[in-house]
Amino acid sequence: MTRQSSSPTQSEKRPSDRECCTAAHSLAESELTTDVRVLSALGNDTRYEALRLIADTEGDVCVCELEPALGVSQGAISQALSRLYAAGLVSRRKDGKWRYYAATPRATALLTTLDESRGELNE
Repeated sequence: MTRQSSSPTQSEKRPSDRECCTAAHSLAESELTTDVRVLSALGNDTRYEALRLIADTEGDVCVCELEPALGVSQGAISQALSRLYAAGLVSRRKDGKWRYYAATPRATALLTTLDESRGELNE
């Protein structure tokens, strides 16, 4: 006579990977897309440094002020700012031929979180 185990097999115990992910935290597709766009925008030295400079400055920052501080071409800065703007991390306004940028509340919150988490790593 063959003895059958009454306990479920390993595969019966565990939910599928998809079920785990869905059960743990479900984001709407648009939320996921937005989060990835934001994280991608921060994943480049020029964009990250530009955002830090903008966030650390009171008032709006002109592109002409960023060029000497970042040491890259105005074209590279313009592309970086466009990505940051598309990700909702900076706002912009035009005054004559110049564009001025300011950090959004979301950018400020993200930078603050990064600063705080870096402090935890150093402890």
